[in-house]
Amino acid sequence: MKQEKKKKKKYRLFWFFVKLQFLLMLIVVAGVGYYYYGGYAAEVKELKDEAEKFVRGSTKATFCAAQTSVVYDKDGNTISTLKGEKDVYYLSYEQIPADVCSAIVSIEDKKFYQHGGIDIRAILRAVKAAIENGEVTQGASTITQQLARNIFLTQDKTWQRKVEEIFIATELEKKYSKAELLEFYLNNIYFGCGYYGIQAASIGYFNKEVSELDLSQIAFLCAIPNNPTLYDPLTHMENTLGRRDRILQNMYEDGKISKSACLMAKAEEITLNRPAHEKNNYVETYTYYCATRLLMEKEGFEFQTEFESDEERQAYDERYGELYSECQKTLFTAGYRIYTSFDLGLQAMLQQAIDEKLSGFTEVNEEGVLKLQGAGVCIDNESGCVRAIVGGRSQDFDGYTLNRAYQSYRQPGSSIKPLIVYAPALERNYTPDSIVVDQPIEGGPTNADGAYSGEMTVRAAMARSKNTVAWQLFEELTPKVGLSYLKEMNFSRITQEDERLTSSLGGLTNGTSPVEMAAGYAALLNDGKYRIPTCILKITDASGEEIAVSSREEKQVYKTMAARMTTDLLKTAITEGTGAGLGVTGMPSAGKTGTTNDNKDGWFAGFTRYYTASIWVGYDMPAELPGLSGSTYPGQIWHTFMENCHNGLAPIEFLPYVELDLYQKIRQDALGEENMD
Repeated sequence: MKQEKKKKKKYRLFWFFVKLQFLLMLIVVAGVGYYYYGGYAAEVKELKDEAEKFVRGSTKATFCAAQTSVVYDKDGNTISTLKGEKDVYYLSYEQIPADVCSAIVSIEDKKFYQHGGIDIRAILRAVKAAIENGEVTQGASTITQQLARNIFLTQDKTWQRKVEEIFIATELEKKYSKAELLEFYLNNIYFGCGYYGIQAASIGYFNKEVSELDLSQIAFLCAIPNNPTLYDPLTHMENTLGRRDRILQNMYEDGKISKSACLMAKAEEITLNRPAHEKNNYVETYTYYCATRLLMEKEGFEFQTEFESDEERQAYDERYGELYSECQKTLFTAGYRIYTSFDLGLQAMLQQAIDEKLSGFTEVNEEGVLKLQGAGVCIDNESGCVRAIVGGRSQDFDGYTLNRAYQSYRQPGSSIKPLIVYAPALERNYTPDSIVVDQPIEGGPTNADGAYSGEMTVRAAMARSKNTVAWQLFEELTPKVGLSYLKEMNFSRITQEDERLTSSLGGLTNGTSPVEMAAGYAALLNDGKYRIPTCILKITDASGEEIAVSSREEKQVYKTMAARMTTDLLKTAITEGTGAGLGVTGMPSAGKTGTTNDNKDGWFAGFTRYYTASIWVGYDMPAELPGLSGSTYPGQIWHTFMENCHNGLAPIEFLPYVELDLYQKIRQDALGEENMD
């Protein structure tokens, strides 16, 4: 009986495998038919022919050429040029230290000396991931494939690009030796900050040639190319050091270094020593940032500021960093023409205003950087583009130039009130003349002047920056609703923890940047329509063909009536309130002060019909500055700059708002809610 069952089981298994083989044959036949009759065979052959043509026509010069990109201001004048300078720092294989080759092979492509250009197992893993995710998500790239992509192809994640990359890699392996391929690769990979090749990176980060570096420094540099944003030693030193240690461990396990050398290199402290001439000014750094993001947008990247979990944010940051690095690389090699909205005259005025008003503070930190800093942004209200950006005081020093105007985030104090308290409240049946009560609140804030005024108008409350009133209105709105307006305007550092009443007074966990504040205030002036701040108008290739153009789409964040009423409140704040005396002479002006606890941060943000500007003053490491408030140094900088940039311009009044009775009538009218705007 048992034997019969075994025979039946074997019989069923036999026919199962027969049927399975038959099914697989049908799939293969169908796949081959689809390949040929679907047109893929011709397309793949075309890709193969092009790959062979690329490699056949290549010489050593192919791997050390770079095109220069040019940046222009609003009038077409050259601001700067960007060039990878691979030809200047190119090293032959014999000039490259053996540890560099060992380090990069150990971390990027362990089978480099065994394969013929591609790693079949890695490709199968990538194909599997592509099938599961519906798109190409894994690189599976050998060193030779990376070289093929960097020299001959774009960064597009399509099957066509991947197939051609494979063809080019196999052709490169036929034409060049492994030593030559490593030479080409190490002179072309991107190390961030505009550095192409190991020699340029060595000089850029350590101010000495790669032949002078020790093992730890070499491994440190080789950690960067995998993701130059994530492993950027200027902003993510801990990430770079972590990957350095992984490389050293790999080298030890591969038998390239001893255990003692590995441990000593891991224990070594890395100190960067960047040449003075590598410092970029504020116009350039912001241009590169905006241009890179525009190229990312062209690649279909969707920017996010809200995340449901830390894991989602981490995954987003990784995708962002990878594509940011890829797009940034092209700025230095693709020969782009980058047209910006910068007005260098306004730029000089803004820089001068910040320098002059803070000139009395000369104390420097251990790196020689002036301790007290200021930053500012000017937006053209007609176009919504950035006209000037200053990320700090003028100073010549060796080291990284921090552009505080978009890279630093600080608590905005009361300057945030119009954006998350008053404009939202004015959308909900409040008017400038509505009565509110300034009174002590148990467990709530006090007013800056320590006094309470009882019943007062909304206009007076904002003009005098009454904390108790802002708190009560925000509580009525709910923090979630108030903060939603900032999220709609891409304020990037808002967290779940910010859903608290202290946010109404600017007590945000991470704060905001001058660029974000300027864009928010510009939305109020623009009838509640928000425009993403940028300095890029368009990017073309060297022949003038458009590569990418900035979208000037507007998003209705505030209702028009509320935006105009808030503007009117801000006008009062700058004539009778905390910003009194800071308006532009003879020009209708609107603005708001902001001061944080213990006078650590001072802000002034405001606008005319022509320009919006926001100013921040404080220490990089928050510390009290006696006498600092929104109306002192920041307000004085704003006033000086706006006086100068409006010189000769005709006064233009702000747009009026509808009175309350008509406002309510419109709400009830059969014309519908859309006509509220």
